[in-house]
Amino acid sequence: MGYNTYFADALNRLHQERRYRVFAHLERLAGRYPHAIHHTPDGPRDVVVWCSNDYLGMGQHPKVVGALVETATRMGTGAGGTRNIAGTNHPLVLLEQELADLHGKEAGLVFTSGYVSNDAGISTIAKLLPNCLILSDALNHNSMITGVRNAGTDKAVWRHNDVEHLEDLLKKAGKERCKLIVFEGLYSMDGDVSPIGKICDLAEKYNAMTYIDEVHAVGMYGARGGGQAEQQGEMARIDVIEATLAKAFGCLGGYITGTKELVDAVRSFAPGFIFTTALPPGICAAATAAIKHLKESSWERERQQERAAKLKADLSAAGLPVLPTDTHIVPVMVCDAEKCKQATDILLEEHGIYIQPINYPTVPVGTERLRITPSPYHDDVLMQALTEALIDVWDRLELPRKPYSAIAAE
Repeated sequence: MGYNTYFADALNRLHQERRYRVFAHLERLAGRYPHAIHHTPDGPRDVVVWCSNDYLGMGQHPKVVGALVETATRMGTGAGGTRNIAGTNHPLVLLEQELADLHGKEAGLVFTSGYVSNDAGISTIAKLLPNCLILSDALNHNSMITGVRNAGTDKAVWRHNDVEHLEDLLKKAGKERCKLIVFEGLYSMDGDVSPIGKICDLAEKYNAMTYIDEVHAVGMYGARGGGQAEQQGEMARIDVIEATLAKAFGCLGGYITGTKELVDAVRSFAPGFIFTTALPPGICAAATAAIKHLKESSWERERQQERAAKLKADLSAAGLPVLPTDTHIVPVMVCDAEKCKQATDILLEEHGIYIQPINYPTVPVGTERLRITPSPYHDDVLMQALTEALIDVWDRLELPRKPYSAIAAE
């Protein structure tokens, strides 16, 4: 039986729908970020990366790299297995303490990725609550959707950031039923933030738990980098704060923070935690170094926000359709899957600029875009080069150079 035919057919469908993903072969260069080497069939080429989630460049920070190297030299590379089998390495204990302190919670629990922490965290918490109803924002990340699905409990999806709709669903469920509201602090495709205070008000009014994903906000917002919940002054009101070590902190892993009882329950019941190898000590030490640094230093956050604001202004002045945001995410709307891929190909091959196309299913059909994330290290020269390259691409592909609001209204 030719099983490979099924796989080939599935891949052909992706190609026909313009959804087949191609990964650029990049070699990051510590000390030269955002420059990288693009390995091509014709040999290596220098490129500038404009879409990394290493938002603050902490992946190359001397404190972070130094902590990783020193710890790996002293303790070796791997964790030795699951925490149940190999024990918990000391840097991991210190990391969880640092994360609990960052969010003002009693305890923290580290997972191998942010995806796993959402899947395991949401599903386990909901399963432990009798007759739990999960209320999920319509634009939640796939990892949260997976966690909701794997919980196997009732769910209700509320319209994105629509607190009136959320209240209707809470009221219908009643105060006596266990309820878990899951949402993000900052949504990475549109760059908008959630009304955390209003959501907490409803949670308190209708006796619901709150679970926030701060993956794209932690390290980036708040006086110590606690995320949008800290930025909006609502951190203490959130029951569970989940985030990642792989973006603003420049490392690897995901985590949840909350009460001692909640964290211990997830530790004790979540298969995604129990049956997987722990993070290596070097990674844990590096993440701790990044968190400690960003608790004390605001330069990276302030510089990054200034860079993002300048780029939005430059691109808007050039007539490019920038989706307005108040955050560090700079979406430039293409609204055509094929042209979105063509645009990024031209940028990479002819301008030495790497931006990954964002197409369906990451965003709805017709809202395809370039998602640009300037770092503190993208200077004015690089911004001018990007703006000129985008103008060239827009004109060559005959894309409209006008505000996105005008395009959306057509």
